[in-house]
Amino acid sequence: MIKKLLSDIVSDPSCIDDYDPNSMPVDKARAFIRQFLSPVSEVENLSLRDTLGRVLACDILSPCNVPNHNNSAMDGYAYNIESLQIEGKTSLKIIGTAFAGKVFNENVKAGECLRIMTGAVIPTGANTVIMQERVIVEDNFITLNEIQKSGANVRYAGEDLALNQVVLVAGHLMRPADLGLIASLGIGELNVFRKLKVAFFSTGDELTQIGQPLASGQIYDSNRYTIYGMLSRLSVEIIDMGVVRDDPALLENALLAAANQADVILTTGGVSVGEADYMKDLLAKHGQVLFWKIAMKPGRPLAFGKVNNSALTSTNNNTAHYFGLPGNPVSTMVTFYQFVRSAMLILMGQANPKPLPMLNAVCTGNIKKMTGRTEFQRGLLYLAEDGLWKVKPTDNQSSGVLRSMSEANCFIVLDDTVGNVAAGTTVQVQILEGIV
Repeated sequence: MIKKLLSDIVSDPSCIDDYDPNSMPVDKARAFIRQFLSPVSEVENLSLRDTLGRVLACDILSPCNVPNHNNSAMDGYAYNIESLQIEGKTSLKIIGTAFAGKVFNENVKAGECLRIMTGAVIPTGANTVIMQERVIVEDNFITLNEIQKSGANVRYAGEDLALNQVVLVAGHLMRPADLGLIASLGIGELNVFRKLKVAFFSTGDELTQIGQPLASGQIYDSNRYTIYGMLSRLSVEIIDMGVVRDDPALLENALLAAANQADVILTTGGVSVGEADYMKDLLAKHGQVLFWKIAMKPGRPLAFGKVNNSALTSTNNNTAHYFGLPGNPVSTMVTFYQFVRSAMLILMGQANPKPLPMLNAVCTGNIKKMTGRTEFQRGLLYLAEDGLWKVKPTDNQSSGVLRSMSEANCFIVLDDTVGNVAAGTTVQVQILEGIV
């Protein structure tokens, strides 16, 4: 398969199989974006704690066995089960106590046992541990109340990780558990890809900064705050360039400045298909950008491509990925989560990022919907008294009502084959908790 160049698509959209300039399916748009992403390649070495949320640049191999010795999985008594079976005894003499971090140097012989604590090294001669709750202690002897299997309650050296085993692969996004996992190997520094740099600005004469009085026809710029919040969930370097007025010179300066310092540029507003606005001319002048109508609601308009800063400088040429998001507040957030977030993870170096989790839930309300497009209704997912997961659509689904996103903890995802939904129907929901 020959990979298409973005410039080919811009000049001839029909070279994409099944490309429809009037309406592109959601899944096709995701796949199309993915093939034109260029992940960061620069690597930096960081202390372990600083790697949370970052992407590994190389495989991590275990320098030792974990655990590095056979040890007890619980508090109990260590003994040799074979010698016990040979002797035919159920009573064993206690010869001492083994604590975690302190090796018991004596051998455990037939007819003997050792009081042992969780994590303590299994002594020579012993191969099984019985829980302390499963014995009767009398004087200096124990009587076993049950028959054990050989090796019961023993954690063997290398059981978790073996020497030279691949622990985490390059492209892995570091999570809290991974910090502890790597710490258990005694590794204090890791090579990770550098942070992705993301610049964003809002466009429009109607936008006013918070803290300023509103003039007639103006609104406060909320999109920059939701974008900042969404980006903050990712380990990226955030560059907030504010609000840029609908002035071609100001817009051009902002676009080139963003391309000069960032890997990704996000803008909101001014990308609706069919609009005659300055941004489209500037993007055509300085980049290779496509304007789509996506078969989805909300968030129909979307622009994607690349912008070059060559008009600004000849010494530091840089090409940035560009995402032009719709201006309506809910549409901005929906398109970010459905297209931009996964693209960001890939650009950060993550291999095959997983999609947002989906669950089945019973819808408690009626939903009006047309077939032929995917809809992302905002909903509140909850566990009902009957033990079923249910989802309640938020009251107002308008793309301009940001309150619906604030109230919601999931998207109700209705694909293009689904029409009207009756209350009581099982639907798919996309979890937002922990993401938004």
